[in-house]
Amino acid sequence: MELTLDQALKKGVEAHKAGKAQEADRYYTAILKANPKHPDANHNMAVLAVGIGKVEAALPYFKTALEANSSIGQFWLSYIDALIKLDRMVEAKAVLDQAKSKGFEGDVFEKLKNRLETTSVISLNVQDPPSDQLQALINLYTHGQYQQALSNALQLLKKFPNSINLYNIIGAANKGLGMLEEAIDAYKKALAIKPDYADTYNNMGITFQSQGKPDEAIEAYKKALSIKPDYADAYNNMGNAFKGHGKPDKAIEAYKKALNIKPDYALAYYNMGMALHDLGKLEEAVSIYNKVLCIKPEYALAYYNMGNVLYEQSKLDKAIDAYNKALSINPDYADAHYNMGITFQNQGKLDEAIDAYKKAISIKPDFPGTYKNMANALARVRFTKPDRDLQKTIISILNRKTDARPSDIASAAISLLKFEPNLQKHLQLGDDNIKQNPLGIISDLTDLPLLLKLMRVCPLSDLKLEKLFKNLRYAILSNVLDMKEASPELIGFQSALALQCFTNEYIYNCTDQEEKILKALDASVRIDLKNKEQPSPQVILALASYKALNQYGWFKLLVVTDDIKDVFDRQIEEPNQEDELKQDIPILDYITDQVSSKVRAQYEESPYPRWVNLGLPLRPLPISNVVDEIKLKLHDNKITEVEEPEILIAGCGTGQHSIGTAARFKSSNVLAVDLSLSSLAYAKRKTKELSIENIEYMQADILDLAKLNKRFDIIESSGVLHHMDDPAAGWKILTDCLKPGGLMRIGLYSELARQHIVRIRKEISHAGIGSSKEEMKSFRDTLIGSKKDHHEKILNFSDFYSLSELKDLLFHIQEYRFTVPQIKVHLDKLGLKFCGFETKEIVSHFQQTNTKKGDLYDLNKWQAYEESNPRTFIGMYQFWCQKVDED
Repeated sequence: MELTLDQALKKGVEAHKAGKAQEADRYYTAILKANPKHPDANHNMAVLAVGIGKVEAALPYFKTALEANSSIGQFWLSYIDALIKLDRMVEAKAVLDQAKSKGFEGDVFEKLKNRLETTSVISLNVQDPPSDQLQALINLYTHGQYQQALSNALQLLKKFPNSINLYNIIGAANKGLGMLEEAIDAYKKALAIKPDYADTYNNMGITFQSQGKPDEAIEAYKKALSIKPDYADAYNNMGNAFKGHGKPDKAIEAYKKALNIKPDYALAYYNMGMALHDLGKLEEAVSIYNKVLCIKPEYALAYYNMGNVLYEQSKLDKAIDAYNKALSINPDYADAHYNMGITFQNQGKLDEAIDAYKKAISIKPDFPGTYKNMANALARVRFTKPDRDLQKTIISILNRKTDARPSDIASAAISLLKFEPNLQKHLQLGDDNIKQNPLGIISDLTDLPLLLKLMRVCPLSDLKLEKLFKNLRYAILSNVLDMKEASPELIGFQSALALQCFTNEYIYNCTDQEEKILKALDASVRIDLKNKEQPSPQVILALASYKALNQYGWFKLLVVTDDIKDVFDRQIEEPNQEDELKQDIPILDYITDQVSSKVRAQYEESPYPRWVNLGLPLRPLPISNVVDEIKLKLHDNKITEVEEPEILIAGCGTGQHSIGTAARFKSSNVLAVDLSLSSLAYAKRKTKELSIENIEYMQADILDLAKLNKRFDIIESSGVLHHMDDPAAGWKILTDCLKPGGLMRIGLYSELARQHIVRIRKEISHAGIGSSKEEMKSFRDTLIGSKKDHHEKILNFSDFYSLSELKDLLFHIQEYRFTVPQIKVHLDKLGLKFCGFETKEIVSHFQQTNTKKGDLYDLNKWQAYEESNPRTFIGMYQFWCQKVDED
């Protein structure tokens, strides 16, 4: 038979009196489920909680009971008693005053008043403001209105200059405002009045922690505990101070003492879990977080940190589950979305990772690392459905300038853009259709800001887009003199197109008809400028789409307007800066080696590559952290003790490598050398632009590096040795420049991965095709029109879409390729030990079939893996090795 609420209450009270707490709890819970505001059930549930030491948890029930029925004296008494147990004297006084205002009197209330007075933190000689005024200040503070609380408290202090509670509120408000010295001063004044005030020492300790003074904080907590030995909060806070001081063992001892006093102290358990995590005791940490959640099931932070521990244990599915539970409690938990994204990314679930990062960004747009990690995921994704919001996020990534190399995420962005109807229809058009209505097409394309942004920052590796751009370039050129009133849309598109063509080094071929129009237009501009008339911006931008403005004889006569400024800066100002910077670049020695001289000439003509933005690490790390991050096997751990590593970049090109390394290693000093002054000047300009100050540049041949008379902690040389006449000799010189125990990162071409490239290079050689711009463009057109399999494969290379990169890919004057066994032989000869490959995606795929400990560092295993997956190192072998001690 179903009980009425009164019957259930009666049975609950009977069980309660009989000491059957669990049975009483069931009855009270059933009543509250039916009527959450039931006064007796709320009161009795609170009494139960107090009885088992959960005093804090009892307060909401007492409050609800009083709100439902304030005429029961026992409700007031129980509530005040609980507040006293929690040492919340000001609140207890305020509640007692409320009870009196409602007419409650008698011996019991008088005794309670006396109890408050005898246990009061306020000495008899000290005056306090009335309790309602103190409560008003407390309310302001608890609602985050620190400035108002501070102002009101200071005003009251004039009338009550010896109020300990006012000084405590002033201290707390100052801390909330970040005025930590003022907070400490207020607490000291409170202690001058009452030296044995434990709460003030505790608050002072918290403030010292905020100042980064753990020793002072710990001392303050000890004083609080000497006054009040059962002060659980002080032990918990002391644990936090030890933890922040890098002493997790002592922190755990303090948390245990807090828990001995207060067994249901969820926060102390939570903090202990983090300390165990710091100690690497992951299983214990998970166990502690589970205890937290038994006490406080809706503790999102505990689920989140449990997820972090599970992630570290490589229990990725369980980590995802923990993050989901945190998010079910707090859907706006940006950190949980972010870490879930990282976990999905490690599982190779890139779409889910990107979705998680999007949610983190939507909650917290400036969340550190989110854009960078999303960019890493985008580098390996091709989209199968439209997403306008994601387009906006990709623009944000590109605008941030150091979160990603635009070329790394361009293919993903293009795959997204191709779902746009305004782009889809124009990609299908024939050449003549495009030329007939260029302004209409341009109007549609300017509705795609992501497309225009990409055009400005990197070569776009897509033949359909290339065809559209080429035809629009031709159509604009043919009609530019008739475009008297150019719209902002046209100027915006022309500017983006001119920058795209400049960045890809004018790789689009040019018809005879275009050459004829260009010649006439060039002559027309010269006449205009001679007559002191400025050409229209659309004419300037049309010409800049075929040749850099600094290549026209009249460029110095241009007046820079907003319409052409971006193009003027990139095509004139920046090259001018590079010419000036060349003058100050030191030269180690004249380059005499025949092959080195030819390679230098190639890169002087075509600095490789032209780049705008660069993906940099969030923060520089010590060597030990970098080693752990990329899972290197060290053969001498002394390298991790080097705090200010001296680093050599042998062959820095246009600066992407040197800047990336300088930003990667904490407190590093980088010397970056290259054969080409043009490349070095480009690198130096970008280094200054990014305000990076720990790189020096020098023109030098690797063959001459012994003349530096210097050894380095780290040497990196990627994509350089295989262009030398004798790679082994160059590698030997680099090894001689490396300190014993030093680390070396090497990048070499793979013989297996580049077979189709080798085949094309042979075709070029047999056909007697030279490396002039016209010859390279003509051969490129042949490859685009070919149906041969090895030709079609080359179209998937991003290097195919800019002229200097195409030259490096197919027309380089010198190229060696290596196999894993050959690398192993060279390492043995040079006294170098293999430490591991750099590329995370390759390492992750390798480990799916090579699961034994040590497989990552077994080059025989890698040889077998590459033979089964010959396109693995299509870019390069990128690996680390270490010089064994000469002794």
